[in-house]
Amino acid sequence: MRTVVSAVAVILGVVLAALAVPAIWLDRNVVQENGFVALAAPLGSDDEFQQQLAAAAVGTIDTSAVPEAFAGLLEPVLEAAAASLTGLPGYPAAWEESLRRSHRLSFAAPGTLPAEVDSSTALTLDVAPLVAPGVEELSRTSGLPLDPPGQTLINVGQANQRQLIEQAAAYAPLGYSLAIGAGIALVLALVAARRRWVVLFSAGIAGLLLAGLWTAGAQLAGDNVLAAASGSGIADMFKNEFVAAAAAGFRTWTLAAAITGGALAVAGLVVRIASPGRRGSTR
Repeated sequence: MRTVVSAVAVILGVVLAALAVPAIWLDRNVVQENGFVALAAPLGSDDEFQQQLAAAAVGTIDTSAVPEAFAGLLEPVLEAAAASLTGLPGYPAAWEESLRRSHRLSFAAPGTLPAEVDSSTALTLDVAPLVAPGVEELSRTSGLPLDPPGQTLINVGQANQRQLIEQAAAYAPLGYSLAIGAGIALVLALVAARRRWVVLFSAGIAGLLLAGLWTAGAQLAGDNVLAAASGSGIADMFKNEFVAAAAAGFRTWTLAAAITGGALAVAGLVVRIASPGRRGSTR
């Protein structure tokens, strides 16, 4: 009976751990605002992404207040503003604020979204904080009466993908409870086991298998996200860069899981070797 209880506890612990680790990573790096900003902030240092983002941001500036006589002179001024935007002292802080605004819009309840936000897309970028220093610089250098916008939205994803965010927001916080349950199940398995080395070894092998499963699952999820075109060059670039950053971040977790699994398997073997008198025991 003890063997059955131990085996069931090991299986339960493995299943709970399989669900817990991706959920906790998702909560800490995507659902929580600070984690999302930390994960996506380095994208702002990519030169190509910076230039495309700056061009897209400056391209949204409302120039309707500019007299028609000066309209022909405006295009080179805007191009110059886009080229200089990423070099402005306030650019890093503006990019971080854009990420924070975008996260709040993307993870807000659908009923609380502003009317101008497309609630069917997976992610909404608000680059208004990036437009503001560009507008200020443009006004300063050209003398044109331009006002920074309150919101400048770029939709990332396709229709009906927002439900993925809603599902992630609901699932991710459960990871901590699942992890506690997995830990309790492993302790129960050890307490009930007749041969504790078997529990340690089995848990270690399961950890190695789970690391491979998580790696394959992350690759599949990333491929599915990348395959869904958003219809916007800047949105696709953000999506591609974010998926790459997420994959790299999750890879460190799977590597840690593999190392932990290997350590448990080795510990099980060490316990087995260190207890030669129990080799023939049937207890």
